[in-house]
Amino acid sequence: MPFKQFETFYKKFIFVFFMMAILAVGWVGIAFKYNNESNVDLSYQRYFNDNYKIFSLNTPSELSFGGERVPLEMLDVRERMDRELLVNTYWQSQSLLFHKRANRWFPIIEPILEKNGVPDDFKYLAVIESGLTNAVSPAGATGFWQLLRDTGQEFGLEINDEIDERYHVEKSTEAACKYLKAAHRQYGNWTMAAASYNMGMNGLFRQTERQKVTDFYDLLLNEETSRYLFRILAAKEILSKPAQYGFHYRPRDLYTPYVIREQVIDTSVSDLADYAIQQGINYKVLKILNPWLRESFLTNPANKSYTIWLPADTAFGSMPFELNPEQNAVIDTLTTDSLK
Repeated sequence: MPFKQFETFYKKFIFVFFMMAILAVGWVGIAFKYNNESNVDLSYQRYFNDNYKIFSLNTPSELSFGGERVPLEMLDVRERMDRELLVNTYWQSQSLLFHKRANRWFPIIEPILEKNGVPDDFKYLAVIESGLTNAVSPAGATGFWQLLRDTGQEFGLEINDEIDERYHVEKSTEAACKYLKAAHRQYGNWTMAAASYNMGMNGLFRQTERQKVTDFYDLLLNEETSRYLFRILAAKEILSKPAQYGFHYRPRDLYTPYVIREQVIDTSVSDLADYAIQQGINYKVLKILNPWLRESFLTNPANKSYTIWLPADTAFGSMPFELNPEQNAVIDTLTTDSLK
């Protein structure tokens, strides 16, 4: 082979070899990077699986509502109960807020239920209706007990442009008791009374006539009403046994009841902001304690008597107790007795 041809061939060979070497190194680098990333991802996945756990729950073996037994031996009943326990246990932020608010409002609601002969379990109905806030639904249901305007007025509440007693926790609880007692008279049990609170007495009665059964657990109802009682039961179960469902808190973490004094007014008030200042507070505090006052004034043409809540002292919002080491301790009610 002539020397020049050999030289040309040699140069081409060297060029091709060099390019192949570059490609080989590149493929090795890519493969290494890919394998390295795969190993990192695999390690991360293992770490995730080792440290993040979601557990199924033990469905209670016995439950009751208003002293009435829940038939958990029925397959659909047990599964519906399981669903609501899971939803409320793993919706941690909402359920923890329920615990916090219940500490403030249950002491007001409980004696009103007792006075009216309504089972204590109905306080959990207010929890699932409104989260113990003065919520307003798209349909206009208002307050802790989510009363519609006509229903509230039917059961004795004053509702107009200036006053809306659906926002009054004591008076709205009284109205809810009147409704529940009327429903109990119609259906003969508290379980159906609770279902009617969601569906309406007439709507539930039509379903009993159509389906020819009178037991809530035998009825096929719309999804909202079908879930309704089980949501109440789940709230009762979790709020009464917090640690069993993974909720741990200190007493200082709970919302404390308002410490108030009462003042009766039976005249008009032209400016509630001025009235608040005269009481040593401000308009914001007045409305927090009296959300049923819907305007910035109160005309009161009939000179009706209204009881206004005011702070027991002007330091509204300050901690009502001195913290001590015991109040820093986490509540742990998961005892042998609670597991039985």
